[in-house]
Amino acid sequence: MKTRITKEQWLRWYEDMLFYRKFEEKCAQLYGQRKIRGFLHLYIGEEAVAVGIASALKPGDKMISAYREHVQAMVMGTDPNAVMAELYGKSTGSSKGKGGSMHIFDKVHNFYGGHGIVGAQIPIGAGIAMAEKYRKTGNICVTFFGDGAAFQGALHETFNMSAKWGLPVLFVLENNRYAMGTAVDRISAVSELAHLGATYGIQSKSINGMDVGEVYKAAREAVEYVRELSKPYFLEVKTYRYRGHSMSDPAKYRTREEVESYKRQDPIERLRTVLIKKKYVTEESLKVIQQRVQQRVEAAVRYAEESPFPPPEELYTDVYRQSDYPFLD
Repeated sequence: MKTRITKEQWLRWYEDMLFYRKFEEKCAQLYGQRKIRGFLHLYIGEEAVAVGIASALKPGDKMISAYREHVQAMVMGTDPNAVMAELYGKSTGSSKGKGGSMHIFDKVHNFYGGHGIVGAQIPIGAGIAMAEKYRKTGNICVTFFGDGAAFQGALHETFNMSAKWGLPVLFVLENNRYAMGTAVDRISAVSELAHLGATYGIQSKSINGMDVGEVYKAAREAVEYVRELSKPYFLEVKTYRYRGHSMSDPAKYRTREEVESYKRQDPIERLRTVLIKKKYVTEESLKVIQQRVQQRVEAAVRYAEESPFPPPEELYTDVYRQSDYPFLD
């Protein structure tokens, strides 16, 4: 299948990826100012993965992820204002300010989290795919997880059942080389994690996650396979996070030289080079895009700043059954 990428798509990818980068950098700044509390896991460096995968989906397709998921929610259509407000713990947030960074959730836009337990979202993603198959919707579910989750038992059980039952699920491993502070090659018996899928007869592929064009083309192929055959597909996307695992991680387990070597492969700069080479942009038009991105980030922060915190009684809503807790009445 030959995939043609239009000028408009290249330009949209660039602006979106730049926005997500600036959004996450702003989050780091706000965390330092103690306006964002709790855990914060940033996506800086991995923007091409979420953008490339989401661009291959159709309306109705579902997505689920782990806790480094702000950008993945936004690529599915969640309002950046609602994401920022959630990080602030405000009532206008996507989870009413009660989930925070690790639990962005937006059913309206088919984004099902945001899960803090390593690997917990993997069987849930297969369950969502099973529901789509049962209802004969023709939709698929994209299930993101990191390299640390690749060695959880839940992944292997899910791979086995998904292959056996023929579930329309696209598994996407964002291999950023480190499970918290432990390098993959220190814990993995296989050098190519894509081989894990082949063990269960799942069509698998390893790709460069620093190139949005490559991610998109591979995703198009994978999504078509899953949708047409109702079978799982496994993409190992090799990427890199520039920051630590979370804001509390100084990332001393990596050398400065290693980080800089990956920054020379930066997905946004790589895309910028493509745009210039194809003569799709000028320096002036790039400045206009940067200004537009900055305004969007500032608008999200302003929205979060001006939104109210949830009232105390909100603590008792959105529980499974309040009648189970009569002492709260």
